[in-house]
Amino acid sequence: MSESEFVLHHYALSPFSEKIRVMLGYTGLEWCSVTTDEMPPRPLLAPLAGGYRKIPVAQIGADVFCDTRTITREIARLSGKPELALDNVSEEVQAFVREADLELFLACILSSTSWRLNIKLFKAFSLFNLLRFFRDRIRIGRTSNVPRMGLMASRARVREHLDGLEARLSEHDFLFADRPNIGDFSAYHGLWFLRDVAESPVFGKYPRVAAWMDRMRDFGHGDAVEMSPNAALKLARARAPRELPEAGIKAPLLGQTVSVAPDDYGQVPVTGTLVSATADSWILARTNPAAGTVHIHFPRQGFALTAA
Repeated sequence: MSESEFVLHHYALSPFSEKIRVMLGYTGLEWCSVTTDEMPPRPLLAPLAGGYRKIPVAQIGADVFCDTRTITREIARLSGKPELALDNVSEEVQAFVREADLELFLACILSSTSWRLNIKLFKAFSLFNLLRFFRDRIRIGRTSNVPRMGLMASRARVREHLDGLEARLSEHDFLFADRPNIGDFSAYHGLWFLRDVAESPVFGKYPRVAAWMDRMRDFGHGDAVEMSPNAALKLARARAPRELPEAGIKAPLLGQTVSVAPDDYGQVPVTGTLVSATADSWILARTNPAAGTVHIHFPRQGFALTAA
């Protein structure tokens, strides 16, 4: 396995995992697929990600990447497509991505409530695990810092969003140009869940959006090799974390034990030694028998760092 082998820890119905899977299909990168559980506990992922709550998680050797901001940055680097990283696009695209990845994504998920979705969930889970899944998502909603929307408000927000995309797509095949950038993939995953998983009929009124979604879907997921969770742990143990980036900023807590957690929802902290702080990321070091020493990468945007 090469030093740059990309491993994705994900599950089939995860919208943010679909965002990354389609991006991997678009770039043609080789990757390894590790299927994880839809909800904690995830005992074979925890040694790598330190108990990080959200999915997907990516891994390159002994470096672990949490949140799609850091994951897409790695895909952009490996594929030579800088427009797939948030740091490399215009302020307009960055603002669009911030809205699409949070408010619009949650509106899509809330709007997906339907009997078709419930049937798929019943097929995917046992009754016990389905109850656990609903209880887990309710708990996330109750502890989140994101303003809550009702079902009607969510559906109105989605229609407003689709109106904007339909107008935007009158000029290009993709949202900002004739080829996709991070904005397309960020808009796609929530709508994928609404259209392809929940089978919402709303897209019949938006032919340009439907055609754009078909173009995105046609990228596929690329050629993935199945990997077991134990093999991913073995891979981490066999490698040393890569060289740390230059700091570039003052970091008073550097070398100390800290906790990093999302500031929106799924706010489970990860504790480790802060070994790097740059303008756009934090890196924590953790050591345990299962994975050895790993470096866990977090974006600064959307995350809070505190002394442990």
